Amino acid sequence: MFQLTCPGKMCVKNDILSGLTVSLALVPEAIAFAFVAGVEPLVGLYAAFMMGLIAAVIGGRPGMISGATGAMAVVMVALVSQHGVEYLFAAVLLAGIFQIVAGILHLGKFIRMVPHPVMLGFVNGLAIVIFLAQLQQFKGVTGSSLWIMLSLIALTMLIIHFLPRLTTAIPASLVAILVVTAMVFGFDLDSRTVQDVLADMTGDPNASIAGGLPTFHLPEVPLTLEMLYIILPYSLILAAVGLIESLLTLTLIDELTETRGRGNQECIGQGVGNTVNGFFGGMGGCAMIGQSMININSGGKGRLSGIAAALFLLAFILVGSGLIEMIPVAALVGVMFIVVLGTFEWASFRLLGKIPVADTFVGILVAVVTVLTDLAVAVIVGVIVSALVFAWEHAKQMQAKAFVNEDGVKIYELQGPLFFGSVHAFNNIFDPHKDPDHVIVDFYDSRVADHSGIEAIDALAERYQRLGKKLQLKSLSEECRILLNKAGDLVEVNLLADPKYHVADDRLA
Repeated sequence: MFQLTCPGKMCVKNDILSGLTVSLALVPEAIAFAFVAGVEPLVGLYAAFMMGLIAAVIGGRPGMISGATGAMAVVMVALVSQHGVEYLFAAVLLAGIFQIVAGILHLGKFIRMVPHPVMLGFVNGLAIVIFLAQLQQFKGVTGSSLWIMLSLIALTMLIIHFLPRLTTAIPASLVAILVVTAMVFGFDLDSRTVQDVLADMTGDPNASIAGGLPTFHLPEVPLTLEMLYIILPYSLILAAVGLIESLLTLTLIDELTETRGRGNQECIGQGVGNTVNGFFGGMGGCAMIGQSMININSGGKGRLSGIAAALFLLAFILVGSGLIEMIPVAALVGVMFIVVLGTFEWASFRLLGKIPVADTFVGILVAVVTVLTDLAVAVIVGVIVSALVFAWEHAKQMQAKAFVNEDGVKIYELQGPLFFGSVHAFNNIFDPHKDPDHVIVDFYDSRVADHSGIEAIDALAERYQRLGKKLQLKSLSEECRILLNKAGDLVEVNLLADPKYHVADDRLA
């Protein structure tokens, strides 16, 4: 469980101020991701509010921030363009149900199977994605305006870096945003604001984030199998992308805070959040590594920080839109640049040449695929490549010591795991035509890991059987002995030497 490391009143203050800081940075990102998905800005803002609130209340990771994300937005754009926003709401609703089911079935535990090189690649790739996203704010900014923007970004970063050395009473990111905003309007500096960004995106100079409360709304789609056929692929991808990004972010926050979140509960929290989004006109979302890093670095480590961020965001939509639209984009870019510097694992450069080449390759591969495609694809690719490397390396460990004892019996003492990757090496060890009439295969230093290994043993027994030779299997698991049903009486097993362990095999289920 998550443990608080500050006095109660201090935690409340830290969480509320950190939540305010996060909410300020949420606004432009939610708007940007809404446009990526092809929906109205309020659809993205409502999603950030509902996802943030629900995941903070019932999710499994205190201090983690959820909202509308780019990883899910890029999946939505094709559905919205082809079938409209109502189909998006239905797809998000169904995705939420899939995520709830994943949590109930305890599938969150499988995030533990993600190797560390994949985690490094995920973090570094996402840091690069966050950095590249900020570069969009420099489009069209030239001359003196560019120098002003760069100076304000630098000032923001300096405040965030040095202020904690003087005081931690107020989050440095919040102070930086307030100071830069005051400077822009106090000195009448030519600097783009959130309102300018919103006007550029909508084409309306009077565009605003102002709105009302999200209202209950059943997706206006036909309840037919054809509709389900359309949204099902999108829902499955959205559910997978959302859970992968959320659980990997959870793991990262666990490492930063030296605590442990609850993955299965987070699956349920994300699922409920997306289901509610589908009913209340939001585009859905998942955990946000950038905003989560801002929250943790600002001192927000409890559930209240996420709740506060969501409620502040709602307040901005309802009554404070004018204040938020005044914030200079440079201040928010500076905050995100600090997030990039803090997120990127710079220590990974020191690992070059000190870890296996395959691990280095996997880390770089995941980072590159994250940047070029999306997080879910990158993680899946990384896990598959890591598994293949693991299988290849362990396949080379299958060896045997062979000798003939004083009774003329040839004994093979196997070493290494027997599984799908090492079956070929296993078969090459034996020479039934040249072996004597009595052969013993000792599995004391070997383990059968899957069904491919069991089938290889069975095939070996048949090779000796066809030559009329006697094969004895020693120190083999009980499950394997039961499944060796093709070799008949010629397969003898030494029961006294058999260890008690279980083989993962479908025929045992």
